[in-house]
Amino acid sequence: MHPNPAFRHATRPQHLALARARGFGTLSVSAEPFPLLSHVPFVMETEDAVDLHLVRSNPIARALAAGPAAAALAVQGPDGYVSPDWYGDPAQVPTWNYVAVHLRGRLSLRAPQTLRPHLEALSARFEEALPKTPWTLSKVPEETLAKLERMILPVRLDIEETDGTWKLGQNKPEAMRLGAAAAVGGSIGAELSALAALMRDPPA
Repeated sequence: MHPNPAFRHATRPQHLALARARGFGTLSVSAEPFPLLSHVPFVMETEDAVDLHLVRSNPIARALAAGPAAAALAVQGPDGYVSPDWYGDPAQVPTWNYVAVHLRGRLSLRAPQTLRPHLEALSARFEEALPKTPWTLSKVPEETLAKLERMILPVRLDIEETDGTWKLGQNKPEAMRLGAAAAVGGSIGAELSALAALMRDPPA
């Protein structure tokens, strides 16, 4: 997380709301010689836990066979390049604005009977946002579904703490920040319109 306190005003509910809305992140568990990382979709049905699943052969899943582990889930929000020209001040330099949230806690395997409800909740979470009749697990032949379920494990991250960086130009005078927000929509990055909106109204 960025150390500048200007970028650290977002609250736990704001962190959780961003994570819930994104539903995809990078899961990390300490290991030797390198940390274990996995990119995962997830669902948050409570304020205190993240539910996901891992393929049985995933190194994180194998590590959890020995018991729960400390873990972090990094969730990336909108981001984009900010040109110094947009500040209207020749003393400025290029930067990158972004939003990122980290959820930390204990990661553990869940009971096998929780897998099917988890998969139903996960697919429903994303299907409901699409302009069509939602796809459901009931469309998959039971034999096929049972075979697929044997390949994955349900996992839960019990959230103990959250933090985040909402780097949106809050360390600049308001006129500079708003000038950059007006131009960043045509920049390089991801979800630039959402980034511009956050730059205009950052967490206070």
